[in-house]
Amino acid sequence: MRRRLIALTCASVVGAAGVATWWLVPTSPAPAEAAASPAIPIVTAKVGVSDMPLVKVGLGTVAAYNTVNMHSQVTGTIQKIGFVEGQTVQPGNLIAQLDPRPFQAALQQAQANLDRDEAHLANAQVNLNRYVPLLKQGFSTQQQVGDQAASVAQLRATIASDQAAIDNAQTQLSYTTITSPISGATGIRRVDIGNIVQPTDATPIVTIAQIQPISVIFTLPQKDLPEVQAAMQKGPLRAIAYPQDGTDALGEGSLLLVNNQISQASGTVELKATFPNKNGKLWPGEFVQVRLVTAVQAAAVSVPLSALQQGSAGQQVFVIASGNTVHLQPVKITETLDGRALVSDGLKAGDTVVTSGQYRLQDGTEIIAVPPGSSGVQNQTPATQGMLG
Repeated sequence: MRRRLIALTCASVVGAAGVATWWLVPTSPAPAEAAASPAIPIVTAKVGVSDMPLVKVGLGTVAAYNTVNMHSQVTGTIQKIGFVEGQTVQPGNLIAQLDPRPFQAALQQAQANLDRDEAHLANAQVNLNRYVPLLKQGFSTQQQVGDQAASVAQLRATIASDQAAIDNAQTQLSYTTITSPISGATGIRRVDIGNIVQPTDATPIVTIAQIQPISVIFTLPQKDLPEVQAAMQKGPLRAIAYPQDGTDALGEGSLLLVNNQISQASGTVELKATFPNKNGKLWPGEFVQVRLVTAVQAAAVSVPLSALQQGSAGQQVFVIASGNTVHLQPVKITETLDGRALVSDGLKAGDTVVTSGQYRLQDGTEIIAVPPGSSGVQNQTPATQGMLG
């Protein structure tokens, strides 16, 4: 009996403790449904529809339309320099003046020889005219008449030689005045006043480069050649020159020719375009990017390059769907130009695409459109942010 009483007492104590614990300790509420995920902030843009040029892009070098190294054609001492370095000269403008005195003396001597021989010819002609009537009267012989006629012919040949010597002396004298044969910009002067120059000099007095118009020689892959040739059959092709980073255009011109052979080493073909270069932004030796317009596609669908995402199946974009959600749409890109991509399939006019904040998106994600530059838009993964930081 005593043991039973002890057991009942312990059971009562345990039960009382359990009841107290139930009243004192609050029960945990039932798990609530997970809160709905907040909408992802993104930046959007409308699909553009406009006429868009189809271009071929090549790298090239600017070349002067004409380049002339100014050398002397005679040996002489420079008396005068007629230009300022960097000056734009026109045809006929003075470049350098050589000492003309030796050439003037040579011209005077040739002129004197001509005058002398003309006097001899006149005298010989008078004698011949006198011998001919005397031959008929028997007072002169046939030999005298023949000798005099030969003397007249010889003097005429001498006079012709004298005239040629005069022409040569005049030409040599003209070479002492060195003028520009083209319009263009002068470079650095390489020879100073007082120096003797001669035709065999390797160093020119100055180099003149014609920069208006100017040329650009660039290359394209040989696979583009058929399309370019077909476009040339329809009319002149427009060429636009850009700096290597592809920013503001430097000038606009037209394609002049396609070179007559393909480089077997590189599989490329050279092309030459001419530019008016009125603004002078193109300069000989400059590396440029050339965009050759082969056609214009009317009502072309395009999107900003920032909208494109690379997926396992190719290029794709996030398109805004109903209910403020996004749909992942595969697209086909024909070409890219000036920050936009020409879409040949997958989008239509009126679509809206995501241009910023795509990395947090999946097909069906709820989004909220915010203005460009908003702080809530994230364009990098945490791993990328760590590398950039």
